[in-house]
This record gives sequence, C-alpha cells and structure tokens, in this order.
Amino acid sequence: MIDAEILNAGRRALRRHGWQGLTAERIAHEAGISRVTLHRRGIRKQDILDALTDRAIDAYRAALWPALTATGAGGERLAQALRALCDSAEDNLELLVALRSQTDAIFHEPDAGETMTRGVFTEPLERLLRDGVADGSVRDVDPVETATVLFNLVGWTYIHLRTGHRWTPEHARERTVDLALHGVATAISRAQPLA
Repeated sequence: MIDAEILNAGRRALRRHGWQGLTAERIAHEAGISRVTLHRRGIRKQDILDALTDRAIDAYRAALWPALTATGAGGERLAQALRALCDSAEDNLELLVALRSQTDAIFHEPDAGETMTRGVFTEPLERLLRDGVADGSVRDVDPVETATVLFNLVGWTYIHLRTGHRWTPEHARERTVDLALHGVATAISRAQPLA
C-alpha cells in the first residue's frame, strides 16, 4: 500500500509535469525522499496512478451519494448528480487527463465488441434516470445506454472545456449539464428549471 504522503506527491508531480513528464525522480522530489527510496519500497509510476485512480473512484461515489439519497424528482436529482460529476472531474482533472492520454480502458467494461462504461461510473446515473422516468421528469429512455452517454457527454466535455478552452469550472459545468439535461428531460420538467 502506498502511503498518503507519496500519493499526494504523485498527484502534485502529475499536476506539474503531466503523465508523460511524470517520473519516479519527480515523485520522489515532491515527497522529499530519494528515487532509490521509492525503488526500495517497490513503488512504480503505474502503482501511483492506480492508487490515485482508486481514490478518485471513491471520491466520485461519495460526490454522487447525496443525489442518490435526496428527495425530489428524478430529473432534479439527476441534475444534482451531473453537477457532482463535474465537481469530481474538477477535483481530479490532472489525473483524468493523464488517464485519457494513456488509455481510457479504466472507464469501459472489458469486451471485444461494443462496450458500455463501467457500472461504478454509470449505475448512480441509471438509478436517477429510472426514478425520473417513473416520476415523469425524464422521458422514457434506456437507462443503461443513456447513463453511459451522459457520463461520457458530461464528463469528457467538461474536461475538454476546462483544459482545451480554459473555461471556468462554473461556466463549463453549467453549460454542459444544462445541455445534457435538455436531452433527457420531459417537456413538463423543461418548463421548470432543473436546478
């Protein structure tokens, strides 16, 4: 197990140098230790990335939990969850950019053909879509497929607007979530804000 101090150093080094520039020497420097110490502990760059990814997945789940347990229409709680998805992406922006530049396999179910996004990322959105369909705030959609579309539409568009266009977090979140919600909301719920 990698201790929090080294993980935080890995995150700082990743933020400063990106995935391609991330080295054991830079991680060690951020941690205030020698590269040899990392080597003796058996810690590789990939180990740090894996541990940071696990930490980010846990944070993502925690960020969406309030939307899953809130009261209100499914469409309103879906809006809350999509905003939380953007906030979670913001908190892990450098990690997500690194993962995307390396491979995005972490986000997909292993399959040779068409594949869906892993359930850990989409199941909360599926539940909120089902709730919204049931209460009439979301139009009748395939919740599994639509959750995959929403996760990728909102998450990756948000990341692109933040890193490629340098939009503020608030601007990128509101524009992305608003557009995504209008794709699934019923005419009735569109007449009312899905704040």
